[in-house]
Amino acid sequence: MAAAGPAARRPEPPPAVVVQANVAAALAEDLGEGDVSAALLDDVPARAWVLCREPAVVAGRPWFDACFTALDPAARIEWRVAEGEHVAAGSVLCTIAARTRALLSAERSALNFLQLLSATATATAAHVAALAGTRTRLLDTRKTLPGLRQAQKYAVRCGGGHNHRMGLHDAVMLKENHIAAAGSIAAAVARARARHPGLPLIVEVENLDELEAALAAGCERILLDDFDEAMLHAAVRMAGGRIPLEVSGGVSRERLAAIAASGVDCVSVGALTKHVRAIDLSLRLGEPPAG
Repeated sequence: MAAAGPAARRPEPPPAVVVQANVAAALAEDLGEGDVSAALLDDVPARAWVLCREPAVVAGRPWFDACFTALDPAARIEWRVAEGEHVAAGSVLCTIAARTRALLSAERSALNFLQLLSATATATAAHVAALAGTRTRLLDTRKTLPGLRQAQKYAVRCGGGHNHRMGLHDAVMLKENHIAAAGSIAAAVARARARHPGLPLIVEVENLDELEAALAAGCERILLDDFDEAMLHAAVRMAGGRIPLEVSGGVSRERLAAIAASGVDCVSVGALTKHVRAIDLSLRLGEPPAG
């Protein structure tokens, strides 16, 4: 059971069944037939705490908690921070009360989830800050770790970003190969509308001629792939607000301000989930230091 932390962004996490499945897979690959090191210890009530060694945006509490309660249903996690909260280096994130073997056996899997998802949230928050004061929204992509898409997309929300489509099932996205196979943008759009009239339709374009064709065909959003700044300004003028424009490809945090200055509606960044560096966390037995 986890206690509530201070008020911060609290995006809705994935369903509990998703979290539990992620945790079960992580524990199964780590524990195998059993933790032979933890089995050497007396299994008695114990306490531990988690130290964050660097500035971060916290995300991943449901997965962290579930790792311990999977091995000790009576485990209690008392959080001192909320999901989406910015914390300083040296912050104590939580304390844990559980049996010794559960604490040590769940430690690595629990920290793996928390440091990975906090890394995604931290990277997202930095990109959101670079877009502050503009109308351009930050989106993620499908470039996620296999099996952890819902977890990483949740972490993006914790960092203040927005989710793109979840997968290949909840929106039609016509990219260069789909368009080439169909013969044209118009033909590809016509097939999509006929087959999936209720799904959002996104069309990727690589130049201004393709943009003109996509605008004529109609869709919910147009993705501008690898456009430079001059092309972005031209694209915004051409679209005239008729269809939202998304920038993708070749996007770095340093380039976000220039992209937003063009007036595009959103920018998608794969680095939020595929180029993350885990946040430096440490779990220690005992009580945290006073103060």
